[in-house]
Amino acid sequence: DYMPDLGKDKEKLLEIIGKYDGLAVRSATKATAAVIKAGTNLKVIGRAGIGVDNVDIPAATAAGVVVMNTPYGNAITTAEHAIALMFSLVRQIPQANESTHAGKWEKNRFMGAELFSKTLGIIGCGNIGSLVAERAIGLKMRVIAYDPFLTDVRATELGVEKVDLEALLQRADIISLHTPLTEQTRNILSEENIAKTKK
Repeated sequence: DYMPDLGKDKEKLLEIIGKYDGLAVRSATKATAAVIKAGTNLKVIGRAGIGVDNVDIPAATAAGVVVMNTPYGNAITTAEHAIALMFSLVRQIPQANESTHAGKWEKNRFMGAELFSKTLGIIGCGNIGSLVAERAIGLKMRVIAYDPFLTDVRATELGVEKVDLEALLQRADIISLHTPLTEQTRNILSEENIAKTKK
């Protein structure tokens, strides 16, 4: 049964999940330990997307419920969106749009900058991060990457310079974050780390 709004009603989800063998969720629906426990027939939870931080993996594992995701499902879209946000940032598009809608024409105020020759720091160079790197290199950006799982061979294949986090924070003009949310990555761009970046 397709029930796109069910994730908003936690009580209803708990009430009906027991009659289903599978649950497909997006990021807004939380497959908590309580949901998994109530899902007495659950065999699989499918996440439409890459992140599974909205699924209680230990509870699912303990209950024998398989958790799957779709890591490539929206990877290109996400990478292109990251590049679009970079253009928006350096060209000051939201501010210029607001100014224009206010009846102003502040051409000199919103000259912006170019992505050309800027240094892009990518934190997390997996599926999405590598696609962002490819697109940034096509725009003639210099790309540096921090990812503890990025091999030297893969970095060379991508055309990125592998660096540690400290170097990335100090050298990057723009930082793009593409990591799963784990205890190791939570707050990776903390106030302390942001203070180390270019001003």
